Amino acid sequence: FRNHTDVHTAVRDAYASRVTGENKGGSCCKTKKTSCCSSLVPSETTKRSAEKMGYTKEDLESVPDESNLGLGCGAPLRAAAVSKGETVLDLGSGAGFDAFLAAKLVGPEGHVIGVDMTEEMVEKAKEHAARRQSGGGPTVEFRHGMIEDLPVEDNSIDVIISNCVINLSPDKPAVFREAFRVLKPGGRIAVSDIVLTKPLPAVIRERLSAYVGCIAGASLIQDYVGAMSAAGFSGIETTTKHAFDVLAADDPVVQDMLKTEPVGDVVDDLEDIKRTIVSVTVVATRPAALHD
Repeated sequence: FRNHTDVHTAVRDAYASRVTGENKGGSCCKTKKTSCCSSLVPSETTKRSAEKMGYTKEDLESVPDESNLGLGCGAPLRAAAVSKGETVLDLGSGAGFDAFLAAKLVGPEGHVIGVDMTEEMVEKAKEHAARRQSGGGPTVEFRHGMIEDLPVEDNSIDVIISNCVINLSPDKPAVFREAFRVLKPGGRIAVSDIVLTKPLPAVIRERLSAYVGCIAGASLIQDYVGAMSAAGFSGIETTTKHAFDVLAADDPVVQDMLKTEPVGDVVDDLEDIKRTIVSVTVVATRPAALHD
């Protein structure tokens, strides 16, 4: 990608296709069988995937089926310690899955805001919210906007969550600066995301980036945590970490990639490459008071 606009456009098109079913090209969804496109696989498979990430059957049954697009890589709410009455912000809220789960936790006196740059996602989430809130309950709203420039007031949020979205941003330091800005002093952030334990071989990185956006934008874990620290966050802690097998052996696109030179030169290192790509959940706090 040549610049940030190119990245945003590619990501927006890819995620719009999850809702519309149309592939505009340039996304990871070159085939409905690719592991990156789990939103297009049968609902039961998507539910099993969510359970592996840490969601319960009760979680899955409490939200609209269509809100679970299978696009996450963890369960950030498990680490967020959300309380009743709090205001929660979901960065890259998609069709609303985590936002609706957060609404259960904050209760009728709480408030949940989801922000997503893909208009189709926001409209779908609003449809779900309108149906759910017609009978009363917590306020859940969805706003169209960029996570690098949030349409949210300063010092207004108690908890920020995000699930496999920040890795897609071409300007992660800006995302964390914005998160810091909108959090109240003492507010928390809990994010699940894809990171790298070491740089990928160039040949693998270039081939992967052609169809797996979530890997093309992944940062080294020390750079990711460093961006949070530079934004002002404290108490940064990685609570979970596990291999994220984007190089699934049964993925036809991966199999094609592995047969293509010069990727074959690094096939022997495939297991090590798999361990390089990990899903983590990271928690941190905006200090209650700034020190001189």
